[in-house]
Amino acid sequence: MRVGFIGLGAMGMPMARNLHRAGLLAGVYNRSPDKARALAAELGITAHADLAGLAADVDAVVSCVSADADVLAVVAGLAPRLRRAALVLDCSTVSAETARRAAQALAPAGVAFLDCPVSGGTEGARDGTLAIMVGGEPAAFESARPVLGAMGKTITLFGPTGSGQAAKATNQIMCAGIIEAVSEAMAFAHAQGLPLDKVVDTLGKGAGSSWYFVHRAPNMVRGAYPAGFRVRLHAKDLGICHDMAARFGVSLPVVERMLGEYAELTARGFGDEDISATYRLKSELFERTNIMGTPVRRDA
Repeated sequence: MRVGFIGLGAMGMPMARNLHRAGLLAGVYNRSPDKARALAAELGITAHADLAGLAADVDAVVSCVSADADVLAVVAGLAPRLRRAALVLDCSTVSAETARRAAQALAPAGVAFLDCPVSGGTEGARDGTLAIMVGGEPAAFESARPVLGAMGKTITLFGPTGSGQAAKATNQIMCAGIIEAVSEAMAFAHAQGLPLDKVVDTLGKGAGSSWYFVHRAPNMVRGAYPAGFRVRLHAKDLGICHDMAARFGVSLPVVERMLGEYAELTARGFGDEDISATYRLKSELFERTNIMGTPVRRDA
């Protein structure tokens, strides 16, 4: 199978590399062409100048772009040139409704669409250990297994088109609550005068640990938040969760609270930092006296 890859961002670039290691990657396309040309020169593959050229040259396409409009634009650009029985595997995080619209746009051409959002961070993308949540037809899922298996370790078909995005929305709500709890706990530990490196090392092996604690609490120790999962992108995802819940007349407290915090971080210029930057806000809940190093509450 010849596979093309679209979207060489922080997640997409290592995912494309893993497809190449599996002997599947034939070509790439990126909205900023320099990235595509550099990777193509390194790997000995084709950097396509447009979506139509990539579509005509491959049996399957994997896309990993930022927003709903981007997914629909990619599908529109691919559709005229994709061969019948081709596969489009979209690993972006968008709404379930956008996934269904993309599938409907490709169906007349006999092209199968799977929504395949991923979780596991840039580390999982690099190591090929992503969790991949899939929505679509079972036959297309079986055909796509070699491609998905090159990028992820846990691969699950959840149901018809849009189900993968519904599962990813569930994941994003969990991530919101966990990163908020981790940030709050680390700010509390700092206010208590605890050595944060030891907190991470010890509590990372305890009952309250999580992937985010182990992998992102060190950012809080260093006071540096390099982009793994950007604040503005998680805010976009939580906006999707907000809209999906609103259809049931429900407001989710964790989602609404984190949307407010992300809006504050973005307004301060931190929207492109990793979501562990929520520690910036949590640490402001506390202050320390300079007298004998005694920790006190701000309202003490």
